[in-house]
Amino acid sequence: MSNRTTNEYGMFVLAKVSRKNLGVKALTNPWELRKFVAPEFVFGVGAIDLSGQYAKNLGAKKVLLVTDSGVEAAGWPARVTQSLDRISIPYVIFDQVTENPKIAEVRAGSALYEASGCNMIIAVGGGSPMDCAKAIGIEVSHRRGIEEFEGVDLVEYPIPPLVCIPTTAGSSADVSQFAIIADTRRITKMAIVSKAVVPDVALIDPETLTTLSSYQVACTGMDALTHAIEAYVSSAHSPVTDLHALEAIRLISLHLPDAVADPKSLDHQGPMMLASLEAGLAFSNAILGAVHAMAHSLGGYYDLPHGECNAILLTGVVAFNYPACPDRYDRIAETMGIELIGYSYEQRLSRLIAAITFMREKIGIPSNMRRHGIKIAEVPRLTDFAMKDACMATNPKLMQRQDVEALYEAII
Repeated sequence: MSNRTTNEYGMFVLAKVSRKNLGVKALTNPWELRKFVAPEFVFGVGAIDLSGQYAKNLGAKKVLLVTDSGVEAAGWPARVTQSLDRISIPYVIFDQVTENPKIAEVRAGSALYEASGCNMIIAVGGGSPMDCAKAIGIEVSHRRGIEEFEGVDLVEYPIPPLVCIPTTAGSSADVSQFAIIADTRRITKMAIVSKAVVPDVALIDPETLTTLSSYQVACTGMDALTHAIEAYVSSAHSPVTDLHALEAIRLISLHLPDAVADPKSLDHQGPMMLASLEAGLAFSNAILGAVHAMAHSLGGYYDLPHGECNAILLTGVVAFNYPACPDRYDRIAETMGIELIGYSYEQRLSRLIAAITFMREKIGIPSNMRRHGIKIAEVPRLTDFAMKDACMATNPKLMQRQDVEALYEAII
């Protein structure tokens, strides 16, 4: 019997013990009936210039263009307006979106949409403009505040036609059924999950990544890696999401360090944009896990970059979850190029943790949150919101309050 066969048998026995004794959630039957949701998408250099044609195809009379000041300064919204001008479709620009978009910004965008007589939305930017655009769509179609839709499958009606044009390789909001909005009253983030917010079309142009800073590439790239890892071990994974998750992990492992070192290189930004697409298709359908649940709470309270929060939380959650599905984490490690044959259970976990840590350090993301001045006294509050987050439902191992608190304390 080969080492590989022996390892698989050993992992199977361990997994059965874990389910009985360690609070492990039941794994999905791979042949269960599944729906896979994805928008129409166009991938490649020049995709952004198709925005006018797609707006026409979707019946646009007037477009609300949602973006932010940084993306506007990079020139990408201008490419969209030029495309709209060529087809004589009028538009109004809403560029008041900030990092971690807030309820007040959604309200302002909804008011502008209504006052301007729009019937379609185009979002240009990273996760913040795209999530804000989705939330604006929910508000204008329901005429109710976005805070009423926190949770899963609470969006009752279709939103207006939506085209998303991503300018980062991380959030994957252009293909996902997620919208994340900050609630400044409760000082946390709301996760809104609904097939109704999957965009009609995603125009995915790798060239838009070439105006990012190295740190933006690093944070968004680690967000994509976290999406892929959490989707692959999610209790709601399927054979189709597995294919996309593993390909995303492979591409990110090969290209993220070089993309950070040379952000203007399409040789690396192209594969990173493809990886973000693959990861988005995976997690939109398999959902996520504890890393994102905790990152939403942490980033919402301190208004921090989402990808940085994920990167710093990732190894702690991997170590916690590993007993629930070691075979799945081992496959992730192998996809990252880590040799596992002949290594013990503890060594396999250690090698995976070391590889993730090495990548995070190489691209310049710190190992903890100390520079942000997070107080230990805030851990119970952060834990309250993390435990209620929709992403916690598909974490492969059940988490108790004390587990979440310990993971937060480890990064402060």
